[in-house]
Parts: sequence; C-alpha cells; structure tokens
Amino acid sequence: MAETPSLQLANAASSTSSLAERAQEMLEALRHLVPFDAAWLALADPMSSSYSSLASRDLDEGVLRYFSGPKMAHDIELTHTNRARPPLSPSDLPYPASELRTWAECLIPAGFHEALAVALFTREQHHVGFLALLSDSAEPPPLGMRRRLHRVTSVLARGADPMRSLATTARVVKGATAGAVLCSDRGTRPLPGLHSDTLFADGSPVVAIACSCIDDGQIFASFLWPRGGRYAPDGHVRVTILANGEQPSAGLLGTVVISPATHLRGLTSRELEVLGLLVDGCSNQQIAQALVVAPRTVATHLEHILAKLEAPTRTLAAVRAEREGLYTPPSPLYRARITLPSRT
Repeated sequence: MAETPSLQLANAASSTSSLAERAQEMLEALRHLVPFDAAWLALADPMSSSYSSLASRDLDEGVLRYFSGPKMAHDIELTHTNRARPPLSPSDLPYPASELRTWAECLIPAGFHEALAVALFTREQHHVGFLALLSDSAEPPPLGMRRRLHRVTSVLARGADPMRSLATTARVVKGATAGAVLCSDRGTRPLPGLHSDTLFADGSPVVAIACSCIDDGQIFASFLWPRGGRYAPDGHVRVTILANGEQPSAGLLGTVVISPATHLRGLTSRELEVLGLLVDGCSNQQIAQALVVAPRTVATHLEHILAKLEAPTRTLAAVRAEREGLYTPPSPLYRARITLPSRT
C-alpha cells in the first residue's frame, strides 16, 4: 500500500539523514500535500532576526540570496510571520503585497503572485525557522490548503530543528549527566534530553575552553574539570565537546556534555594540575611559577605522576595523559601567571 502524503512527510521529518537532506526530503513530500510552484525553508538564527537557507525548490540563486538578506528578515517581522500563528497569504494583508520590498523587488519580478508563509515552532515553542510556499497564480490559496499546511507545521519544525541532530550526537557520551548547546555568541542553550549544570553558566571557563576547542577546528575534545573549586573538593567530571557537523549551523557551534570521571590512575587533584601543565608543554620552572610552589615540589609531583602512569619520560606521560583523557586545562589564574606554549 502506498504511503499517504502526510505519512511521507512524517517519515521524512523523522529521517536520520543529515539536516540538509532531511529538509529537501520534507519539501518533496510536502509538495504532494500542499502543492506549490517554489518553496523556501530557512533556519532562524537564535542570535539575531536573520535567516539562512536550509532547503529550496525551483528558486534561482538570485532569489535565494535575497531571501537570506536583511530585507526578507525585515518583511517577515513586519508581517508577523515570525510568530506562532496560522499560515499567512499576501491576500490576508490589509495592504497590497507590492508595498513589501520583498514582493516589489524580488518575488513579483520573479513571476510569483501568491504564497503561504509560516513560522516553524516545535511543540516546545522553540522557534526553528520559516517556510514560504510560492505560487505563479494570482488566486489566493484555498482554505483547505491553508489548513493542511497548518496541521503539519510542527512536523516540519521537528524535522528542521538543528537541536535534534545535536541531541542525537550527544548521546554517544556514556553516562552523560548534563549538557548544553554551544552558541556562536559564547553563550549556551539547553540541550534536549539532558539537564543543565552550573558549569555552563555565563562566564564559565568550561564554556570558554569548549568554544576555543571548536574554534581550533577540533571535531571532538575531552578534558577533566574540578568540581567545587581548584582543589576539586567534589571530585572531577569529564567534559566532552562535540562540534556541530551540520550546515547551516544557525549559530550553533556544537555541544558540551558532562559525565563522571573514571579511571584517573590514582592521580590527586594537584597531580592532575601539574599533569595538565605538562601536557601543555610547560617546563618545571613554568609549572612552579603557575602553581606558586617550589621547583622541587613540582619535581616530586612529576615523580609520582610518572610512576602512576608507568611512563619513564615526561613526553610519554603527556602522551598517555591525553590518550587516556587525563588532561585538565590550566585555570585562567594559571594562564595569567605564565605564557603557555602553543599546543599546535
């Protein structure tokens, strides 16, 4: 038995394909449910009022560039099609569509005369993006078409939601207890399926380090972090960073996830601090300067570290520390005391 258009759309939205592929599949399925001559599906940038193209059908590059620009974003806001409401047609406006710059400068010259536009919100009322279905005809969209589109907007939003892919990726972290989405403005957003954590608060060094890892082009990174302060009175946790591999990203850099720290080789909090500076290429003198201790104290710590890691040299100890996930990034206080060598 052939699938109905509604079922095709639901399957496309639930697909495990990449975000861009999933979006194209949804437009193809939607065309059989709500016929159109051209379509544009865009992501809303959570950091601004702009939009970035995610998928389109039968639109040339000039129209797509215009749609991703400030004039389109302005008209979306002006007509309130950035709000959770039923699909809007130009025939619903209290003034001619030609008074909108998007229609006067782009759509009418391109041969389009009618449309249905709707903001995409998830069931949790998260604003995902925007959909425009364009028509060559001057006839207003019939009521049945409007109703069908209105019924499936949450399905389209779920399929276009970049958070879904990030949440799926974060599930690879075993024993994850908390997580957040890293944004391009250096802030965080909740990650569906995981609790938040004080380590993700504004100004958190964990967030700053995680963003730096992604800025450096790392797809995956992991490090230890002390709970409750420098001396880790509440132990250590593992921080895992996973970059966002989807394009466009809508201002979402990736995810940062917390999980329990295990198999620490019996290393103390102070030894982990020393080891972190060692991994960063610091000399004994630099480590002593950063920690404000005597060089002989550093030498004693290193002796214990080499024994616990069963490493005959500093170099091998650093290699094993990174390989076993025992790296603890230096705190901002340490960085202020010395110039750290480049890890590139």
